[in-house]
Amino acid sequence: MKLIRPNYGPVKDVFQDFFSNAVNRTLSDILNVDNPVSQPSVNIKETAEDFKIEVAAPGLEKNDFKITMDKDRLTISAQKEEKKVEEGENFTRKEFSFNSFSRSFDLPDTIQADGILANYENGILNITLPKKPEAKPQPAKQIEIK
Repeated sequence: MKLIRPNYGPVKDVFQDFFSNAVNRTLSDILNVDNPVSQPSVNIKETAEDFKIEVAAPGLEKNDFKITMDKDRLTISAQKEEKKVEEGENFTRKEFSFNSFSRSFDLPDTIQADGILANYENGILNITLPKKPEAKPQPAKQIEIK
């Protein structure tokens, strides 16, 4: 059986183009958003002395970040707002872009919270979470037999 579609002239083409193209577009394309909301990539590494977290967040500045520690939960968040204004002879076009993310990590109670360090360089936020002294590996201890 062959499907027959009615021909509505130019009106049909507009709707057909919109709906057929909408299937192949993402929400960011439809809304004309340059940077869709996403979660940054994170690397976590444990050493004998500490944990290291690397957050890939290019395009941000260190003032855009907020890092909080509440009980054993570390939360990393960032917000960036950009405004673009383009003025022409008969028009003014304003675009506002607002990007944000938040990532939380439940940490072991072996973290020394007052020793946490963070720096942002070349698009990477580096966070060092030192371990408490009792959580660090201890050398073997000889036990005297009495």
